[in-house]
Amino acid sequence: MDWKLELVVVPVSDVDRAKAFYLDQTGFRLDVDHSAGEDFRVVQLTPPGSACSIALMRNPDAAGSVSGLHLVVADIDAARTELVDRGAKPGEVFHFAAGGVQSAGPDPERRDYGSFLSLRDPDGNEWLIQEVGRAGAAEA
Repeated sequence: MDWKLELVVVPVSDVDRAKAFYLDQTGFRLDVDHSAGEDFRVVQLTPPGSACSIALMRNPDAAGSVSGLHLVVADIDAARTELVDRGAKPGEVFHFAAGGVQSAGPDPERRDYGSFLSLRDPDGNEWLIQEVGRAGAAEA
């Protein structure tokens, strides 16, 4: 039996502001924007190429409480450039050196799962973007 993660709820204080961020500054695709009265709205968006989506839910008390969500890209430098070009403010690329010390720049050997950058949405929900498959992408 397959168990697939298909939706992660991201609590936000302002759904319209968050929707604009994810559409315009990250390039996520809008799947659903549904309201059922004044107090219930679901906005579902999907990162390019992902089978898992996010649902923006208005929850001011929990807004900004999500961290550790990972997006995987084949080229972390290109991903950072795209985010910057879209007006997002990602952190700088980093890796973990000996002893688990966070160090500037990509993994020196460009190993899968070794290079990261961080990104926060307007509420402070934090994402990590991780490079995987760079060697395969370069060969294609």
